[in-house]
Amino acid sequence: DRDRFILSKGHAAAVLYATLSEFGFFPESQLADFGQPNSKLPEQMSPGCVPGVEAATGSLGHGLSLGLGMALAAKIQGRSYRVCIVVGDGECNEGAIWEAAMFAASQRLDNVTVIVDYNGWQGTGRSDAILALKPLARKWEAFGWNAVETDGHDFVCLMDALRGCSTADGRPTAVVAHTVKGRGISFMEDDNNWHYRIPNDDELQAAKDELGQV
Repeated sequence: DRDRFILSKGHAAAVLYATLSEFGFFPESQLADFGQPNSKLPEQMSPGCVPGVEAATGSLGHGLSLGLGMALAAKIQGRSYRVCIVVGDGECNEGAIWEAAMFAASQRLDNVTVIVDYNGWQGTGRSDAILALKPLARKWEAFGWNAVETDGHDFVCLMDALRGCSTADGRPTAVVAHTVKGRGISFMEDDNNWHYRIPNDDELQAAKDELGQV
């Protein structure tokens, strides 16, 4: 009966691992193994790699369908749990996203919330230049969803948007969260090179200084 959270943009696995560690799913010391050979913390999640991770994601577009299956099961079984799926804006290029979006609306899966991390970048360039995503919220609405836009860096606004999901009149909800890639670290902000780069020791220290960490 627990709620489900699916990180469909699996390349952001590091933040999920950090959160699971913070809540005691595995020791914080294990985070140092991230992305290392034979590590239990691969750069893309695999089923059961650590407690709290039950499915693979990162094959873009698949996480939404996975979540909708869980949500439909809840409806069939009369259970009250909710499903939240985080997808990337570049991930919205995938046809599987929109096929799943139509399915969710047809089945009135109002126990589903999708959060779109709309940072304006994907692997090779600006999201809106590679495919015409704008107006993204209106696209979700056209597929039968309740859609809201918010500042993805403002936790109060984000929580307000999520609290409104239960008033969607039988529709699933899409929260288009506007974000800035690398927010909070001046030399990383809105720079897509950091989609691939690993900071050296000096850059790591500079980032920690900006974030107020020791």
